[in-house]
Amino acid sequence: MTSYPRRNPVEDLLLTPENSALLVIDYQPTQVSSIQSMSHPQLIHNVTFTIKLANLYQVPIILSTVNVASGQNADTLKVLRDLMPDKKPLDRTAINAWEDQDFNEAVHATGRKNLVICALWTEACMAFPALDALREGFHVFPVVDAIGGTSLIAHETALRRVAHAGAELITNAQLACEWQRDWNRTDYAHDFVKLMFENDDFFHNA
Repeated sequence: MTSYPRRNPVEDLLLTPENSALLVIDYQPTQVSSIQSMSHPQLIHNVTFTIKLANLYQVPIILSTVNVASGQNADTLKVLRDLMPDKKPLDRTAINAWEDQDFNEAVHATGRKNLVICALWTEACMAFPALDALREGFHVFPVVDAIGGTSLIAHETALRRVAHAGAELITNAQLACEWQRDWNRTDYAHDFVKLMFENDDFFHNA
C-alpha cells in the first residue's frame, strides 16, 4: 500500500492546511445566548474543536467581534480566546464582517482562497460574508456543526441559501480528515488521533 506523493497543497482542490484560513466571527455571550438551533454547550464544544484543529495544522485564524469597542457587547468567550491568545479580535460595527475594512483586508492578506467559516448567527454573520466572499471568487466552507441560528429554521434556511450560491457545507469530522488526509503525515497524525479521542462525539457523527 503506497500513497501517491502528496499533491501540491496550495493548488489542491480539496482543503489543505496550506490553502485554508479559518474565520471565527462573533462567538460572544449575547450571540451564544440567543442560539436556538443547537444547545449552547454543544455549540461551544464544537467550535472549540474547530479552533483546536486549526491550531494543530497551523491554519491562519481571523477573529472578529461586533460592538465591543462601543460597549454594547462583551468580547469573545474566554474559553475560545484562550485558544487564540495571539489573535487580536477585529472589532466592527457592521453586521456583515465583509463590509468591515480591517476584517476584509485581513482575509485577503492571508492569501488563502478557501475560507472555513464559523460564525454566529448562521442567518446573518455567517451568511452575509459567505455570500460576498463567494462573489469575489473565494471558496467558502461553513462548519455546520460549529455555527448556530436564532431558530432551527433560520439556521437551515441560511445554509440552503449559501449552498445554493456555491458554498460547500462541511462538518468538523470532514474538516479534520480533509486536513490530515493521509496517515503517512506522521508529523500531525498523533495529535490528530489525540484530538479525536478528546472529542469522542466525532466517532458518533463521522
